[in-house]
Amino acid sequence: MNLIPQAVRRNATNLLNPLVLLLIRMHVRPNAITTVGTLVVIASGVAFALGRAHWGGFLLLFSGIFDMLDGRVARDGAAGTTFGAFYDSTLDRVGESALYTGIAVFFLNGGVAPNLMATGVIVACVALAGSLMVSYTRARAEGLGLECNVGVAQRAERLLLLGVPTLALGSGPHGTLLFWITAVLAAATMITVAQRVIHVARLTGTELGRAPRPRDTLPGHAPALQSRKGT
Repeated sequence: MNLIPQAVRRNATNLLNPLVLLLIRMHVRPNAITTVGTLVVIASGVAFALGRAHWGGFLLLFSGIFDMLDGRVARDGAAGTTFGAFYDSTLDRVGESALYTGIAVFFLNGGVAPNLMATGVIVACVALAGSLMVSYTRARAEGLGLECNVGVAQRAERLLLLGVPTLALGSGPHGTLLFWITAVLAAATMITVAQRVIHVARLTGTELGRAPRPRDTLPGHAPALQSRKGT
């Protein structure tokens, strides 16, 4: 299940065609675009940490343009490399870590009511862990030759869910808006991880929860524990 329809994603990407062509003519390397985009995400995390949620939301949404551009320039400009794919994936994780760390710092520095401070830091950590796991499950599945582009909270959805409300409304009264957005992201990312595990299980013909088959053992010995790897 994708919350943003493929047609919408495709139309949004097509709007960037003139800029993609310009960057290709200027021989701008995809890795340079990836680097700039990551710096913008890090700046967004710093803005959130400083309580500048409007700027944090704006910078986060702005970084999405770079996120779309680097892949397009790599493909359309025949500039894609194995290292480029690795570099892009790695810096995405750097940016997400900076973003959620900034939000956690905001909560820790009194951005929310005292009774929500500890919970806010926890949900920020869970949202970060979930975001990293969403990316890992896809990368691991694709490394095994399986398609795994499913889930309610893919990267674009996470970016919009956090960026749009904070750009328009900031962190909300006493940080409550940012707190609840982060809590929703924490839940949504964990749901996405579960969706991807189930998706891969179906692709591989695995039945989750199926009781392991007992192994033949020597008389008087308990059946050996069966590893879940490869099932």
